[in-house]
Amino acid sequence: MNAPNLNVSLAVPAAEAGTAPLIQLKGVWREYPSGEGTIAALKGLDLDIARGEMVAIVGASGSGKSTLMNILGCLDRPTSGSYRVSGKETAALEPDELAALRREHFGFIFQRYHLLGELSALGNVEIPAVYAGANAEARRERAEAILARLGMADRTGHRPGQLSGGQQQRVSIARALMNGADVILADEPTGALDSRSGAEVLRILDELNAEGRTIIIVTHDMKVAERAQRVIEIRDGEIVADRPSAAARTRIVSEPKPAAAPASRLARWRAFGDRLYEAFIMALLAMNAHRLRTFLTMLGIIIGIASVVCVVALGEGSRQKVLANISSLGTNTLEIFAGRTFGDTRSGKITTLVVADADALARQHYVAAVTPTVSKSTTVRFGGTEASALINGVGDGYFAAKGVRLTQGRLFDADSVRARTLEAVIDENTRKTLFADVPGGPLGKVILIGDVFARVVGVAAPQQGGFGSSQNLSVYLPYTSVQSRFVGSNSLRSITVKVADDAPMDVAEQQVTRFLTQRHGTKDFFIINTDDIRNTITATTETMTVLIAAIAVISLIVGGIGVMNIMLVSVSERVGEIGVRMAVGARRSDILNQFLIEAVLVCLVGGVTGIALALGFGVLFAYSGSNFTLIYSASSIIAAVVCSSLIGVGFGYLPARNASRLDPVTALARD
Repeated sequence: MNAPNLNVSLAVPAAEAGTAPLIQLKGVWREYPSGEGTIAALKGLDLDIARGEMVAIVGASGSGKSTLMNILGCLDRPTSGSYRVSGKETAALEPDELAALRREHFGFIFQRYHLLGELSALGNVEIPAVYAGANAEARRERAEAILARLGMADRTGHRPGQLSGGQQQRVSIARALMNGADVILADEPTGALDSRSGAEVLRILDELNAEGRTIIIVTHDMKVAERAQRVIEIRDGEIVADRPSAAARTRIVSEPKPAAAPASRLARWRAFGDRLYEAFIMALLAMNAHRLRTFLTMLGIIIGIASVVCVVALGEGSRQKVLANISSLGTNTLEIFAGRTFGDTRSGKITTLVVADADALARQHYVAAVTPTVSKSTTVRFGGTEASALINGVGDGYFAAKGVRLTQGRLFDADSVRARTLEAVIDENTRKTLFADVPGGPLGKVILIGDVFARVVGVAAPQQGGFGSSQNLSVYLPYTSVQSRFVGSNSLRSITVKVADDAPMDVAEQQVTRFLTQRHGTKDFFIINTDDIRNTITATTETMTVLIAAIAVISLIVGGIGVMNIMLVSVSERVGEIGVRMAVGARRSDILNQFLIEAVLVCLVGGVTGIALALGFGVLFAYSGSNFTLIYSASSIIAAVVCSSLIGVGFGYLPARNASRLDPVTALARD
């Protein structure tokens, strides 16, 4: 195959003669720890390389030539001595400034290619331009143009695993040229190639040098080295020879022509966004490449988020159920009883709680309704069946105030109360006891209460709870009838006050206490506030919800630790990729963002999956036939998404930070 023609789009002007060295090393040492001491890979090297030279660095394995190349390419730093690029001292540069040098001035061609397996040939070539902040369209056009001129126009969409060794090396060369590098560092560029492919790569390097680029080849093959104009031999970390090659020839440099410049740069914020997008794509590719590991990582987050959402829904459902049960007893009610408290032995002798109190309370602005209550235990009979029951004398507003519902018949009204009628409303327990086998049911039947006959006009539905045993038999009559026919007294057992909806319960309780104390001259009554009961029960429910939620949060933390561990494993598995990205100019922040985005994506996808699982559980729970439902809130779902994202950031930061602080040369060596 003929060598590709690179003399137009890849050309750079040659340097003028007599200028200062492009690369200058003085007294460079590179030492590594070895046991309790150190070992020197480079020993006081002095070396100048002019712009436009083609230099071969040769030496046996372990001679220090690869170490020298890593220092020349700013992948490594000397232990001591001075290394200057275009007169700039590299020892004074920060890591991101060194990355800028690698990104804009150096191009690396590696023996093992170091291409990213998840990307196509075109994607691999574009990477340096992404980190340089180049426009997406412009960098794609330039990458396609360079690959075309390297004979790879029909392979741009292929991944490295689908390319031959020679084709992969061409992709590596195209990547090195992407940002218009003026120094090409080639590490054993033909070492992994057959002779034909190797010859093609060397011809490409010859053309690049002829166009004015500085070429530095590290090789152990003297035939390759002899193609350079200058051969530098290293032995045991020292330069033992620096001579023109045997085949030295006059360097032919093309006339300066308008070069195909690196792709146009974006504004800083747009370039940052472009790098984030590239990191996002790489995160998706990495997750897809390790689907099982990604799923196992997500599992802890899925379980934790699903637990939190379900617990919150369960807590809200419990609270609503409790409030509904309390509503069935009557909401916004105050129960006023004679005596100072429950169990007061003098309460039976206190007769100051009377109907006049109820009438007076009914005229207060904060009162919606009032009903007096008297009660007496006696025997009820129907036919041959008798039982003990609690006879409740109540007003016509009692049933609304207490939330009593009917299953059959009707309630008595205000006319019945005034007329002292003997119309009875029985509860479900009484119906089952007296009328279980009676055809036609209880309505219209006459029962004997003590020695008084009463007609059944309605049956009340069972209430959800209340004070006293729910198994008691209850019969409701107008309180006027009970006072005149059963107790023979005008005093009341209690007064039920329904507070207006716009009146605070605690304020209403204080007002009633003050009002009745003034009427009686003393506080000979006590009040039960149903709102207090509701608050106590809901507070207990909320406490249980918090307890269960705490357990769910613990599972989230465990899931987060799992994410951190898996991300640490991911970093260790992808050290080579990190090294390649750093070699082509990735900043520390670019590496940090890539792994952080991956951690956040894992947690975010896990969080959304957990929410879907929680919602699905709610649907199944609803179809199970339970009268209890889970009530989801948008705030809890949003909080779950935010929480999963924060877990990704929090637990993904350490692995991402470790990845960003890897030494480029160490990372490449571990690939």
